[in-house]
Parts: sequence; structure tokens; C-alpha cells
Amino acid sequence: MDESLSKTEHRTVLLRGGEVHSPADPFATAMVVERGHVAWVGSEGAADAFASGVDEVIDLEGALVTPAFVDAHVHTTATGLALTGLDLSAAASLAEAAEMIRAHAAARPHDRILIGHGWDAARWPERRAPRREELDELAGGRPLYLTRIDVHSAVVTTALLDLVPGVRALTGFRADEPLTGDAHHAVRAAAYAAVSSGQRTEAQRAARARAASLGIGTLHECGGPEISSEDDFTGLLDLARAEPGPRVVGYWADLDIERARAIGAVGAAGDLFADGSLGSHTACLHDPYADLADARTGVAHLDAATIAAHVVACTEAGLQAGFHAIGDAALTAVVDGVRAASEKLGLGRIRAARHRVEHAEMLTPETIAAFAELGLTASVQPAFDAAWGGERGMYAERLGAERARTLNPYAALLRSGVPLAFGSDSPVTPLDPWGTVRAAAFHRTPEHRISVRAAFTAHTRGGWRAVGRDDAGTLVPGAPADYAVWRTGELVVQAPDDRVARWSTDPRSGTPGLPDLTPGGELPVCLRTVVLGHTVFERPNE
Repeated sequence: MDESLSKTEHRTVLLRGGEVHSPADPFATAMVVERGHVAWVGSEGAADAFASGVDEVIDLEGALVTPAFVDAHVHTTATGLALTGLDLSAAASLAEAAEMIRAHAAARPHDRILIGHGWDAARWPERRAPRREELDELAGGRPLYLTRIDVHSAVVTTALLDLVPGVRALTGFRADEPLTGDAHHAVRAAAYAAVSSGQRTEAQRAARARAASLGIGTLHECGGPEISSEDDFTGLLDLARAEPGPRVVGYWADLDIERARAIGAVGAAGDLFADGSLGSHTACLHDPYADLADARTGVAHLDAATIAAHVVACTEAGLQAGFHAIGDAALTAVVDGVRAASEKLGLGRIRAARHRVEHAEMLTPETIAAFAELGLTASVQPAFDAAWGGERGMYAERLGAERARTLNPYAALLRSGVPLAFGSDSPVTPLDPWGTVRAAAFHRTPEHRISVRAAFTAHTRGGWRAVGRDDAGTLVPGAPADYAVWRTGELVVQAPDDRVARWSTDPRSGTPGLPDLTPGGELPVCLRTVVLGHTVFERPNE
């Protein structure tokens, strides 16, 4: 959405009779919004002075007002295609997935291509992905593209392979296994090229609408030539400027920084792959995977010299650089490359550029210290731990329990002063901001847990800081009026250390409360989402 002021943004609105989560006043119950920005935050008594001079008064009826969430890593069109198309994430078995594929194909007889997402053979009793001949039969001979839950591998039909000449000679093609690497990238490009512009726009609208309904005010779109297409990327940015909804900040994962700038990206960053994923055995490790007999260590896509050159070029061009890095070897390469860039340009310039690392799962004390030194933002997805962490999870299967316990060390990152920005990587894990905050606060490995307040900050202000904005993400006078209104229960202070929690609930601490996110309890329900003073979602019948 265009940030310039419109006529509707000149309306002055008073919200009162609720709880306003603001560092300006930890006991605030009211807020005034004017010209798309927060004008005042304070008490119910003081709100009386504003009531007669505003265009609208909203009675919150006890609801909670917070800054809108920022999802710092999203694939918007793919998210929308999962919402409007074939989503296999709920399939409990290969047989169930097959029935879902067959039903989807029957329901879409006129689609040129069938696209689905979310299968996870690691959770199925059959312990294998669908085979090509099975998919050929289920899809009735049509092109079909089905991504694994991590989006780093896919299974496809013969008809889709036939659209990609030479695919069988590419790295990552194995006859009876999911496609990875170059073979996957080539097939993905063909699949998305076959999606009509109408399907694409429908998907983008669906994804933005879902985000708005969850209190998300900003999405960081992570596109790139190996992920989507330039038309997809520029079409999304145009749509976000033209239609109300969450704003979209675009990252284009390309070593060609002039191309990234030309298509409207704020960074040649995002999913610029240093490696792959743990689920697909393509994350790059120092030591072999525990569940493979061939001593495989994954795939390295970028070396430290290439990373250094890209960081230097981006810094000199005034763009953010950033990399997808999950395995410990990939993270070592990123740190070594960024440090080499700092030796060339100076540490101050590198830190000021706020370069990013996406996912950053398999960190060590040394790489955490380097992130802090170099000013790297860790753009991370706590839902990954909720989905695949724990003693019996996929991470433990891939790495062994000892290495798996080191993953996603949010507490150590915060202690070291590393900036955190939370996201979903949707459609890998769903858009679910309160669920994301809960996953960080109740991490499967207790020593990695952080307070709900710290996690909430990473999912609001942290996302703004990750794009270089320090003036947003909190409800204080002068900040953009990006906020959400929630129906929720009692507000509490939750921290891993009980001593902190006891101190924080003392009224003298002035610590504003947040919803109780204890696992098993209900999450807050979004009643309204506002972006720069515009209401982009309002729950019906509320």
C-alpha cells in the first residue's frame, strides 16, 4: 500500500476502553491515531479530553491493542496457492495424500498445471514420497508439481518433466527420488511459468487477506530467480501498492544487484541459497548426516569468497545483502564471507548495512559471536522447532539428538546482542504470529527459550529493524499506526526464569502484559488489523 497520505488517513480516531501495549505508558487504555500515525497513548481519564475532537471513537470493550506483526520471511504467491489449491500438510499418510491429489485433480479439470505443497514423508507410516508413476495416474497425465514441506525438494509427474528439456542431466535428478538442487529449480520455474496471471493474483490476494486476518501488517517477500519469477515479484509489489492490505517489502535473491534494484527490491537477499534444508538432506554440514549411510554432508551453493564479493557490492550500492543458511558449514561460510567484506570496507559500514541471514538454525558459540560483531540480523522461524525439534523430531533423526539440541538457540542470540526478526517461511510453516511467539517462548530445548515479551518484540519491532527502520513496531507517538486489536484472556508476563516473571508482574516494574501463551491454551483472536491508519481487516459480527 502506498505510504503517501490519503483522504481516509486524515481521519482522527480515538480507541478507548481496552489495553494498549505501549512502552510509552505501560498502563495505557486508550490511543489516538491521526494521519496514519499514533498521536497519543494514555489513560482512560485523559482520553475524555480527546473525545469531542475526533472523527471516530472506537470502544475496545476490553480488547488488547498491540503493534501489528511483521512476518519477516514469506513466499506470498506460494502461500496463496496453498490456501487456494492443494495443501498436503494435513495428510497423515501416503494413502491419504494420494486421495487428496486425486480429488484436487478432479476438481480442477481445466487447470493447465496442478500445484500442491506440504507433503512430509518423515511423518507418514509408509516413510516414502509418492513415486512418479503413481502421480502420473493420480493427475490423469497432467503436469503436477508437489513441494515437500521445506520447499527444497519436490515430486513431479512425467508431463512436467517433459516441459523441461535436459532436466534428467541436471544435478539433483534421481530417477525414483524427489528432485533437489538444479533439477528442482528448473522444474519449479516451469511449474510457476505455467500458472496463469489470474491464478497468481488470486493467490496473492488470498495470502494477504489471510495475513491481515491474523494481525500481520507487513510481509517480507522473499523472491528470486530460483524461487519465483520477476513477473510474480513485481506483480505482488504492484498489488500491494494498489490494494489495501499488509504492506510488502521485497527481497530478491540474486547475485545481480542491479537487477534486484531495478525490480524494486530493498535487498539482493532473502533466499540467496548458501545451502538447502535439513529435511531434504541438502543443508550443508561440517559432519555427515546421522541417517545416511553414504557420509553425505549436504550441498554448498556459495563459498566465502562469493559471499564476501556480494556483501561488498551490496554495501557499496546501499542495498541489504542476505543469505539462506541453515547448516553449520553454510553458516561458517557466511560469517567468513561477511568478515572478509568488513576487512575490506570497515566494520562500521558492514554493521550499518544490517545484512541478514535467513533461518540460521545450526549456530555455534563462534558463529553467534560473529553475528553480533558483524551486526547480522538473524531472520528466524521458531515454528521450525515446534514442527521438527525435540528428542524424537526430524532434526534428531537427521543429525542425532546431541547436534539437534543445539538448533535455533534464541536465548544465546539475544544474550549476545544479535538482532532477531521472526517469520514463518510460509508456506513451509503457516502464517501464525502468536503461534510463532509461543514456539520461541516454549522452545522444545529449554535453554533456548526466551520470554514472551522478547519473542513478541522480535515479531513486531524486530521485523521493522530488519529493514532498517527504528521508528516503527511500537505504539508510541509518531510511529506508523500499524496495529491489531485482539480478543484475549488475562494479560501476564511469561519468562523462562521465574524470578524475572515475578519481578515483571510487580506493578512497580512497569512491564506491560501480553496474552498467556501456555501451550494448550487458546491463542488471541484478531478483531481488527490496521496498516498506516487504514483498516485492512475487521472480523465480521464483532
